[in-house]
Amino acid sequence: MSRLELSVVIPVYNESARVGKTLQESFAYLKSKKNPSEIIVVDDGSRDDTVKIVNQFKRLAGRGQSLKVLQQPINRGKGAAVRTGALAALGKTVLFMDADNSTPLREFENFKPLLKEGFEVLIGSRAVDRKKVKVHQPLHREAMGRVFNLMVQLIATPGLWDTQCGFKVFSRRAAQAIFPLQTIERFGFDVELLYIGRKLGFKVREVSVHWFDNPASKVHVFRDSTQMFLDLLIIRWNDLRGRYSNRKSS
Repeated sequence: MSRLELSVVIPVYNESARVGKTLQESFAYLKSKKNPSEIIVVDDGSRDDTVKIVNQFKRLAGRGQSLKVLQQPINRGKGAAVRTGALAALGKTVLFMDADNSTPLREFENFKPLLKEGFEVLIGSRAVDRKKVKVHQPLHREAMGRVFNLMVQLIATPGLWDTQCGFKVFSRRAAQAIFPLQTIERFGFDVELLYIGRKLGFKVREVSVHWFDNPASKVHVFRDSTQMFLDLLIIRWNDLRGRYSNRKSS
């Protein structure tokens, strides 16, 4: 049994300008809780000084905490980076968040009561209470997101209204069952994780979070929205082929 309470996975790609502030705030939160924990930063083939900057923050780790850096030699996508970190995680709870700190780690406090109630897959949501969205996306991005969410409702995960918020929490048992079955490595991976979770019988719940849009988004409105729609079809095709049927847990 792991002695770590929480593993925080942060995927990064050319994040030298933003990741430092995120790590500083995240370690401040972890120190205030004094629980054994780890932050796993997964570099997805960055071409800037991201890894060098991240390594400088190892000094912030307090007693019982650690900062690990995993590197992928080429850029494969956010989904691939998250999967790498989740499979390497040792905590009883596995959480992944964005490098731009759009939803700060302190929001995890809202997830703890639901973990105790038995929910094993919890997703941060901007749709539950839109008053908590403190900085909004440009209108065209919000419109794209809402259209995509409608397609998600129809094709993959009905009843979940914000599958794309980059703040998700898994029990260790759920993480070890779901992530080995993940096949999508770029932006559609969130929906696939939730589809697999439901397929395997895990209780999934949306949790309202504070969210601050960062204008330096790496999502290309037209190119990536088309790919995400194709990913929805891939998810259903994978299911028909039985790709999500092998449950693993511990």
